[in-house]
Amino acid sequence: MNKALVIAVHPDDETIGCGGTLLKLKKMGYEIHWLIATEATTEGGFSADFIKKRQVEIDTVSQKYNFTAVHRLGLPAAQVETVPIGRIVQKISTILTEVSPSTLFLPFREDVHSDHRILFDAAFSCTKSFRQPSLKRIYMMETLSETEFAPAIPGMSFVPNSFVDISPYFDKKLDILSHFESEVTEHPFPRSIANVKALATYRGAMAQCQYAESFMLLKEFW
Repeated sequence: MNKALVIAVHPDDETIGCGGTLLKLKKMGYEIHWLIATEATTEGGFSADFIKKRQVEIDTVSQKYNFTAVHRLGLPAAQVETVPIGRIVQKISTILTEVSPSTLFLPFREDVHSDHRILFDAAFSCTKSFRQPSLKRIYMMETLSETEFAPAIPGMSFVPNSFVDISPYFDKKLDILSHFESEVTEHPFPRSIANVKALATYRGAMAQCQYAESFMLLKEFW
């Protein structure tokens, strides 16, 4: 069976970056897996109320997608740099071996958030074909509030080369996103329903469809 795994540095990255694609793959018969890399903790400065609310959001969203499994690395949110990268690599490698995905979605390598960059480096180092022979496609996804703030320097900007028509799944993507009440707010905040719709419309125009998600394809094996 084909399997897709998305590495969400923070919960909601998966929905913003590839939520419609995950729903489409699920409809196509794929197993879909959600790897949440970081956790909000009181030690990290988050309130107990926020942590409780975040867990409710995660549980609700997991049910909405009907994920095959939710995997958690338990890294400290906004403090991933405090964890030795070798330990992160080992954790991700273990999950990749367990899941054996054919499709992998990663954060963009130049996202402005340091957590995203560290997780990309750690995850991509696990994708050597002789280590993970199940992998057939590896993508970087576009995460609003992180990807568009990458430096406007050649080689550091998100330039999509792969598009997925998510028109039949877009309303459900927005519904799922609305459950992340701790992250989504009104326009012009980047993670707003209006902005997500604007980006999907723009990418859809590029792909000649109503709504699309875009990716940078890193590897593909036939």
